[in-house]
Amino acid sequence: MKRLFLSLVLMAVTTSYSQELNLPVFTQYLADNPFILSPAYAGIGDNLRIRANGLTQWVGIKDAPDNQSLYADFRILDRSGVGISIYNDKNGYTRQTGAKVSFAHHLILDYRTEQYLSFGISYNFNSFQIDVDQFVDQNGTPPPFTDRRYSANNNFDLSALYRNRGFYISFNANNVLKKNINIERVNEPDLLSNYQVFTGFTFKDGENRRIEYEPSVFYQYFASDQRSTTDFNFKYRRYNRYEDYYWVGVSYRFLNDQFPKPLSISPMAGFMKSKFYFAYSYQIMFNGLSSYNSGTHSITIGFDFLQSISNCPCTQSPIRD
Repeated sequence: MKRLFLSLVLMAVTTSYSQELNLPVFTQYLADNPFILSPAYAGIGDNLRIRANGLTQWVGIKDAPDNQSLYADFRILDRSGVGISIYNDKNGYTRQTGAKVSFAHHLILDYRTEQYLSFGISYNFNSFQIDVDQFVDQNGTPPPFTDRRYSANNNFDLSALYRNRGFYISFNANNVLKKNINIERVNEPDLLSNYQVFTGFTFKDGENRRIEYEPSVFYQYFASDQRSTTDFNFKYRRYNRYEDYYWVGVSYRFLNDQFPKPLSISPMAGFMKSKFYFAYSYQIMFNGLSSYNSGTHSITIGFDFLQSISNCPCTQSPIRD
């Protein structure tokens, strides 16, 4: 029993290290906040946008993953933007905390056809910790290592975003630098890069110009183990005369080597009222853990401030003609 327990502990430690700097992406980016994915979206609007997100995964399972994050981005000058994000991610006895500071510059390719190109970069600082002193077997015996394992990393994200009226596509390269591995931790993965493509199209209802439809696709690839997933998303959004709106949507995620078997399905909804934003998403998993939990819940709240801080046509207006 003790051998089995120690094997499970070591496996958990190894798995946790492999997750380092790869924070979970569920449906948070669909809560009208693509800045979560790409620094090129920093300052894309003509205001200061703040979004706070809380995510609880696999409700009903003890020590299941839990994540809290805060995002803010705004324009500086007419064609540049900055952003910051801070996060806390807990998974059992492992914890990640960190921050990203982002800068983006937005170019006008063509005024008449509304074509814009944006480039972004983020500096990332991440601390990763394993509370190995919390591991005990059924007899209360601790593992042979009883210290608190800790490491800190610095890295960068790079991104590009192209927009043409209602069409958009972004490419993101996250954690582009390899991690330095010391002599005591030679079995850890040093390649933490993951690559993402997010694309979609927003178009109006033919009869009611205040109704929008937005299909989108999100693809992510992890270089360390060649895993990849794809999300198919769809959102319906309806504005009123004061530019307030509500939306509903759904996301369907699958592993690319197991298509069309779903990995998860997520219904979601949200609204903007007097510059206050709220969204909720519920994720249903289709794996071996689905029988032991009640799903994953995500809540986003936010505020928009300082309207019209830029008069550049490359800003993203709430209602497009």
